[in-house]
Amino acid sequence: MSSIHSVKRSQSHLAWDNSIPPVIIIPSGDTVTFSCLDASNGQITQSSTPNTLSSLIFSQLDQLNGPVYVQGAAPGDTLQIDVLSVDTADWGWTALIPGFGLLSDEFPDPALKIWKLNKEEQYAWFDKEKGIKVLLRPFAGEMGVAPGKKGAFSTIPPYATGGNIDTRHVCAGAALYLPVEVEGALFSIGDGHAAQGDGEVCGTAIETPMQVTVRLTVRKDRPYTKTPHFQTAATGGANVRDGRGGGEAQYYCTTGVDSDIREATRGAVRNMINFLETEYQLDRVAAYMLCSVAGDLRMHEVVDMPNYVIGMMLPTSLLRGARA
Repeated sequence: MSSIHSVKRSQSHLAWDNSIPPVIIIPSGDTVTFSCLDASNGQITQSSTPNTLSSLIFSQLDQLNGPVYVQGAAPGDTLQIDVLSVDTADWGWTALIPGFGLLSDEFPDPALKIWKLNKEEQYAWFDKEKGIKVLLRPFAGEMGVAPGKKGAFSTIPPYATGGNIDTRHVCAGAALYLPVEVEGALFSIGDGHAAQGDGEVCGTAIETPMQVTVRLTVRKDRPYTKTPHFQTAATGGANVRDGRGGGEAQYYCTTGVDSDIREATRGAVRNMINFLETEYQLDRVAAYMLCSVAGDLRMHEVVDMPNYVIGMMLPTSLLRGARA
């Protein structure tokens, strides 16, 4: 049985920087439980109003808990993050923050919604009078490893090494794969979300404090992991709805991360081709065709500039028994 380690709320930092010393050192395969504040770093509370948004200290947003040094991780490896559980607070918030969001020029005024989360039944009322409720699918918006380049990098955008990927499918039961660029990987996590749509178009989800438990495993057999990859949970409401069969499907996803949305999209497809070549010995032409007839492109994150996260998602059922 792997030991369980813990990282406290106070063990946090505000930049991706490989010079930040780890808060704990663990063997590969161990589990870690993180206690995290919401993306506002506690600046927004259940009693906050839209006026609170005008006094936000932006340099304190999107803090990270960690980093965790995983023994045996070296540049060129892959860190596998198995999401074991995500437990949110019983409240959350969604805001229109001036200057943020896909339509920030059309919605310049601050707005704030405080949610009551029904954790037992896993929903929250958006508008009870109109009968509109949102299913809770909690996940961590920030998951990443330290970049190989020296210096401090903002926690706001996503990167090839992860970061603010804001990808709703990486919930409990899913596995995330990140390319390691420094010794020990230096994994950090934060930005609890109770629910979010693909893209996070207004710039916030249902933001909430969270306690999340993950297993961190070093992989030496995935040289094709150059950007975040993930596999969705086998069952449950957090998976993508399979339009072909009408039920819940399990997907493997590769991503492209780039400041140019077309290049991010091209990267997602190219990375899926590389995955299929390596894992299933498909030639590049066949892999490209399979992406076209069975893969789904998704906009996972489109507001945390300067980078976009685009995913190519392929149902794992297509590949059962196909591994050479």
